Amino acid sequence: MALEDAETGDISVAPIVGPDDPRRFTDSGIEVKTLYTEEDLRPDLVEELGRPGEPPFTRGVHAEMYRKRLWTMRQYAGYASAKESNERYKYLLEHGSTGLSMAFDLPTQLGLDSDDPMCLGEVGRTGVAIDTIDDMRTAFEGIPLDEVSTSMTINAPAACLLLLYQLVGEEQGVEPAQLRGTTQNDILKEYIARGNYIYPPAPSMRLTTDLFAYCREHVPRWNTVSISGYHFREKGSSAVQEVAFTLANGMAYVQAALDAGLAVDDFAPRLAFFFNGHNNVFQEVAKFRAARRMWAELMTERFGAQDPNSIKIRFHTQTGGVTLTAQQAVNNIVRVALQGFAAVCGGTQSLHTNGYDEALALPSERAAKIALRTQQIIAHESGATDTVDPFAGSYYVEALTDEIESRARTLIDRIDGMGGSVEAIAYMTSEIDESAWGYQERYRTGQDIVVGVNKYVEGELEVEDILRVDPESERAQLDRLAAFKADRDPELVERRLGEVRAAAEGTENLLPVLREALRDRCSLGEVCGAMRDVFGRYQPAA
Repeated sequence: MALEDAETGDISVAPIVGPDDPRRFTDSGIEVKTLYTEEDLRPDLVEELGRPGEPPFTRGVHAEMYRKRLWTMRQYAGYASAKESNERYKYLLEHGSTGLSMAFDLPTQLGLDSDDPMCLGEVGRTGVAIDTIDDMRTAFEGIPLDEVSTSMTINAPAACLLLLYQLVGEEQGVEPAQLRGTTQNDILKEYIARGNYIYPPAPSMRLTTDLFAYCREHVPRWNTVSISGYHFREKGSSAVQEVAFTLANGMAYVQAALDAGLAVDDFAPRLAFFFNGHNNVFQEVAKFRAARRMWAELMTERFGAQDPNSIKIRFHTQTGGVTLTAQQAVNNIVRVALQGFAAVCGGTQSLHTNGYDEALALPSERAAKIALRTQQIIAHESGATDTVDPFAGSYYVEALTDEIESRARTLIDRIDGMGGSVEAIAYMTSEIDESAWGYQERYRTGQDIVVGVNKYVEGELEVEDILRVDPESERAQLDRLAAFKADRDPELVERRLGEVRAAAEGTENLLPVLREALRDRCSLGEVCGAMRDVFGRYQPAA
């Protein structure tokens, strides 16, 4: 991205000017002035800000924020087998984690069973393998599901994983109405930035809105979607792009639900969001504040929402995985602390702090505990929780909040002009790609400094005693899956899969049929495969 491009219309990517240029830019191309004064504030600032807990929620979604209740400390975890993941979940809960965040392996995310030939070498590597109701039962053995909130980072097969969780809860004697948690269920960001999709957009959106309707009736405390900007930032987007593309996708889900016959105030209160936390504390605080204000106005003005809970952004934050370095990995503890502090000062509802060794492998037990302790230190020692919206009124932060909102609105207008997010997938992908290239060039030239990578560099890479998944865990999972498939009624399985295909060909809500299939011991891969027989696979444009 050349400087002249930024000066002639690009409003989301920092220019590349080299290390000797005296100017400073955020990653969104916002030039940072040497000094901010009252002249940088809008005359109507106080009126526009409002109060915490009141529209447009710039200052937070609750009147007292953390003075009344801390955010949910939710550490992302899961690897190898359901048994090993269960042990990690219990470890985190014992050390003060207040919610669980479930990581799934790549085969599970793609709706494939562990015994699929495509999955060789991937089982249990990036998260836990969940092929069957037995696996879900083991993952939560001894964890009362009426007492914990569980977030599941799962998208294309989100409906199936929620149903398995519901079935296990019922086995524990927990009513579905008592279950609390979130399914990420954000398929649009998979097409744009992440790539873990199964079906084309239309049937994927149907599954999303079917889950909205099912949860309203059966699992009313469940957050049905976590609309995710996190992955845009991981792929290389700027903060402005993260806000714009996330809210644009949120609008697409709202419109899809309306088109499916749902009333906005019946489903919108259970929408949740997921943002990234990066190192520039001031821009991150401004980003969260701008996103809250924008969503409240969009939901009110565009969709006519009346329920105050329909217009609040409630969001989870995870610190930036892409900011972690393999070089001098212990420095990541400081980065994560800054990012977590920014998320808290920006008003997050839940937070995951990354392990310092995650640039090398899944977090070790030691790294996971340090990451959790980081949150606890922010909560009890930093002073960030003593007052609501502590950066409010800062000349710099208020100016950044307004600038991020203005630039994000411009991008949303462009997406609207293309027909919305589904039609703008290629546009958003290309914008993020260009931003990622800009990041790399600014690091390469030394314009942006990464300590230990392009400045203050040391010699050999220090490799910690990292977590290594035992290769035998894959074989053990395959053995368990084979035993599961041998111990069931094959005629019942085939009948249930036939019912899934028939429902996919129709227009009824798919989740009740999926639930019966999973309860009667169909595997995740079989159920997703039955829908794939009808819906087909998504093929991205060249």
